Amino acid sequence: MDPVTNPFSPGAGTKPPELAGRENILQDARTALARIIAGRSSQSQMLLGLRGTGKTVLLNEIRNYAEDLDYMVAQFEAPEDHSLADMLYPEMQQALRTFSNVEAAKEIALRGLGALQNFASIFKVKVSEVEFEVKPATGTADSGFLERDLTEMFEMVGRTAQVANRGWALLIDEVQYLKEDELTALITALHRVNQRGFPVIVFAAGLPQIAKLAGDAKSYAERLFSYPEVGALSREDAQAAIQNPLREEGVEIEEDALAMIIEKTEGYPFFIQEWGKRAWNIAQSSPIKLKDVEAANEVALQALDKGFFKVRMDRLTPAEENYVHAMAAIGSGPYTASQVAEHLNREPKSLSPLRSSIIKKGMIYSPTRGELQFTVPLYDEHLRRQGELS
Repeated sequence: MDPVTNPFSPGAGTKPPELAGRENILQDARTALARIIAGRSSQSQMLLGLRGTGKTVLLNEIRNYAEDLDYMVAQFEAPEDHSLADMLYPEMQQALRTFSNVEAAKEIALRGLGALQNFASIFKVKVSEVEFEVKPATGTADSGFLERDLTEMFEMVGRTAQVANRGWALLIDEVQYLKEDELTALITALHRVNQRGFPVIVFAAGLPQIAKLAGDAKSYAERLFSYPEVGALSREDAQAAIQNPLREEGVEIEEDALAMIIEKTEGYPFFIQEWGKRAWNIAQSSPIKLKDVEAANEVALQALDKGFFKVRMDRLTPAEENYVHAMAAIGSGPYTASQVAEHLNREPKSLSPLRSSIIKKGMIYSPTRGELQFTVPLYDEHLRRQGELS
């Protein structure tokens, strides 16, 4: 069939043609945004899920809702090689400058920009020499203690937003890459503006370990945030994600072909898009048949092995590669650290630094104490395929 009209679109953060199975998460986000902008309290959200489950897609949808409600939206991905101060500085600056256009908020916005100058200086944020047009605000956001200074800046932005009758929504992807002190500072700052009733809300997305990290950072994080799990789709939702886009294009799929896509993808949204795309391009006409999906399965796995899966392995050292290969060789997870150590003929304690490094790189995580699992669905199968080929 014509690849130009292919409805499936695998990609990083690309919205699928049918956003199935996420209605409750999105409705909760809409409600929270509406409550905050109306001056009522609500929890922020941390979306938790493995890679390829559509967390970034949901953040983008939430951004649209926020903009419709007249929020000023700041959105970025937490990087491994920049500080939270670096990422937040331009977002806070843009918010304060925008709010300063409202006459009632102009004076407080200018004070906020003065405080932001202190913040940039103390945390060595690189800014243009001609960027500031206001005087520093002495004694504000200049302690050098991130938790305190970020809280003061959030208060300045939040108060300005309130006076301007606007809201400020902060959307952060890959939040697991924040350093411990940065996550603590973010949670503390959000807690303070919530206590003061300022219209500020955070939507973050990251790997499943974030719930524990947030709780470890501040005990009240479990009340400050809700933690929706963004996982594999149910069979019914997976069927909708495949069938509805096809029917929009006047194409049907046979039951056994549909069942095979769901089985092979295990209901993970990114893989559904990948298998759907390949099956469409291989099929000659409607309906898509089992033989089309069987052929698509081979093509999809080859593409994933060379791209989506491979780039993750490229981040690891040889010793780390050895560790994750040992996990896969055991079978399907979850795994225990002692199982992996036994497979490698090592003492579990001797492998702790290696395991921590792999977790930090986002390749594996610990779903419960003493257990390990891959952050990428089907990754163990990929590693076993590579072992068979080598």
